[in-house]
This record gives sequence, C-alpha cells and structure tokens, in this order.
Amino acid sequence: MGREGTLFFRVTGRDAATRARTGILETSHGEVATPAFMPVGTRGTVKALEPRDLRELGFELILSNAYHLFLRPGHAVIRKLGGLHRFMGWDRAILTDSGGFQVFSLADLCRIDESGVEFASHLDGTRFRLTPELCMEIQEALGSDLVMPLDDCPPYPAERSRVEESVGRTTRWAQRSLGASLSEGQHRFGIVQGGVHLDLRARSAEEIAALDFEGFAVGGVGVGEPFALGREAVACVSAILPGAAPRYVMGIGTPAQIVDLIGEGIDLFDCVLPTRNARNGTLFTSLGRINIKRNEFREDPGPLDPNCGCVACRRFSRAYLRHLYQCREILASRLNTIHNLAYFASVVVRAREAISRGEYARFRTLPEFSGEPDPKGCGNRVDS
Repeated sequence: MGREGTLFFRVTGRDAATRARTGILETSHGEVATPAFMPVGTRGTVKALEPRDLRELGFELILSNAYHLFLRPGHAVIRKLGGLHRFMGWDRAILTDSGGFQVFSLADLCRIDESGVEFASHLDGTRFRLTPELCMEIQEALGSDLVMPLDDCPPYPAERSRVEESVGRTTRWAQRSLGASLSEGQHRFGIVQGGVHLDLRARSAEEIAALDFEGFAVGGVGVGEPFALGREAVACVSAILPGAAPRYVMGIGTPAQIVDLIGEGIDLFDCVLPTRNARNGTLFTSLGRINIKRNEFREDPGPLDPNCGCVACRRFSRAYLRHLYQCREILASRLNTIHNLAYFASVVVRAREAISRGEYARFRTLPEFSGEPDPKGCGNRVDS
C-alpha cells in the first residue's frame, strides 16, 4: 500500500475485518512500531529494571510523569544534566504525561479552576500552581519525544455537569498549550475527555481533533467505570479522530483490554499493571495469571511460562520464583517484572503479526484473551 499518514506517523497495514492497524512513529530517538505498549517509568525509572533490560525486551517507547519529575528532582535540574534521556540513560523514545491524572488521583491535595490546578505537594505539602503553559515548559525541559497537555480528568462516577465542564476546560487548556513553545523533534498530543457520556466524548473528540495536534489520546478511562462503558467511549472516540494520526488510550490495561482496543484502531497503551503486579507476585502468562505466592508452586520444577523466552522462564523454576518472593528477595521483583513486561511485549508483537497476516479477528478471540477484564490497577499511570 502507499504511504498513509504524516511525517511523524504512518500507517503500514490494516486488518480487513477489524479496525486494527500497524504503524510507525518517527521520533528523534528512533522508530516505534505500533501497536505498542509503554512500560511506566513514573520518576524516570521502570521499577526494578535498568534501560538495558527494556531494550533487550524490545521496548522502543516508555512513559514518564512530568508532574513527579517537576517535584523531584525538578525540570531545571534535568535540563541542566542534558535532558531526561541522558539523565536516565535511555536512548529511545519517551512519552511524558502532563500531570492531569494527578488532579484526579490526588484530588484531596488540589484545587482546580480555569487558570490551572493548585497543588499541595504529596512530598512535603509545598503549594504550587500547575498551568497548561507550565506543563509545556516542564516537558520542553525534559526533552520528551511525545508531549501531553494538561487536561481536566473527572472521576467516575461524576455528575454530567461536572463532565461537561471538564470537556470545555480540557479544550481551552489544549488551546493554551498550543501557544507554548517546544523544542524541535517534540510532538504534541491532544487529550479527549467526556467520561462515559458518548455525546460528550464525541464533542470532545471533534473539538480536540480540530486543533493542531500530531497525535490524540483518550483520557478518563480506567478510572473506576465498568470496562464495557469505557470500551464504548474509546470506540466512539476512535471512530472520530483523524486516521492519519496515532491514537493512544491512557492508563489501560490488561492484555485482554489491549487486544480488544487494538481492534478498535488504538495504537498506543500504557499501564502500571505488569510492573506493579510483578512486585506483588501476580504474573501474566500465555496460560493465564499465576499467583506465585501459592503453595502449589513450592516444589514446582517447571518454567513460569513454557511459551516465554525471558530470563525468568529460561533459567528459573516456579519453585525458585516462589522462594524468592516468600523471602522478599529483591531479585523477585526484578525477575517478575522482566517476565510480565516480556509477556506484554509479546502481546503487541503478536498483535502486529496478526494484523499483517489479516488474521486479527481470530487473534483477538484466542482463549488467552477471553477472560473478563480486571480493572484493578488500570487507569493509574503512576507506578509508585
């Protein structure tokens, strides 16, 4: 097929029976094949791993949080030290979340108005004001490749009037963010809000799509709503957003959710689920989830997942992984995290292959992805 897309993003293939597609993001730090999953490195690190591990697992894009890096060590410090890529030793692409989600997750510590958000730092109580312009300033200093504007993310459930207010404010803040300068090679995304109200989602999508953004994100899902409602919202928005731009669902999700939403035309995902669950002993495998704490694995000599080639599965038994976890050894977090991220990486790689073969409709119905989505841990883009 001919080139389809923009200089920043091009669609390379489509599945005829679904809306799934493959693509390439062109960034200053290399290409990113989509659909892609982003490990969450909130404070400039993916917990328990170093950048070399992420490269070996095949990741080309990770997520960090501008709000948390603003608080500590500060964006001016990171700029002085050469930007976030050099600071954390990661030479591939980075997406930074603006801090809009913290308005939702740290609601007791902040007050929102038209100019921005007044925060009390969760670290020491220091008060400061986060504005759409400051969010751009922070991310320009960090030097991230994909930049997110400040948005107003209401909780679930919320009164319709509150959601409608957030839609209007998110659009106005998006317009203000476009007036702030970024460095060459940085790409701005717009964020769509609207809660579970499909008419408000459509309105928000149309308003944000009319602005000069290079990519688009669906925010405000995975915040407590039933997955079926969140899925409807994503499908509604995906059908409206420009097909030439990348589409990103923020803070989602489980492998089943990712596979399902790839079928709705979504290109990018992030979630703390694989890394946080790894540290808590819950492991994702091609055979289903495993709670490695269970006594049934005490003498199990087999690999965690016989279909996985990660170091945890190649070199160690389930019994040993259980032993490490029971003893609270640091190695448990490291091996469990490597495995869970290896599994999530394999899901999107296999999804891309299925799209390329024109077999995505069959792929998304595999028993591996047929379980009921578990929203626990989804929607939270801060791996703390």
